[in-house]
Amino acid sequence: MKFIDNKAIYIQIAEWVFEQILNGKWKEGDRILSVRELGTSLEVNPNTVLRSYDYLQNMEVIVNRRGVGYFVAPEATEKIISQRRKQFIEEEVPQFFKTMKLVRMSWRELEMLYEES
Repeated sequence: MKFIDNKAIYIQIAEWVFEQILNGKWKEGDRILSVRELGTSLEVNPNTVLRSYDYLQNMEVIVNRRGVGYFVAPEATEKIISQRRKQFIEEEVPQFFKTMKLVRMSWRELEMLYEES
């Protein structure tokens, strides 16, 4: 995993977990990597992974079963989609519209360019 500088690493790890769930690699009820396993895999401090897992537990995306490990929570997919939609609307859509306006692009032109790609 390649980390970017302008976002906290624990958030980037949480987003990676989101992708694993949304892509179907990890399904609801599946056991996920332990803090140590993921830390080793991503070459980050286990405390950073633990912070990500705490964040994900607070969002009710994963659950910790003491002595057994971390698991994808029931309805995790719906919670992630809801969070991602909210983030998309609040952060990406305004920039998208601003850019369209700045480059004087119409909806029709955008649609045509999208269909060509």
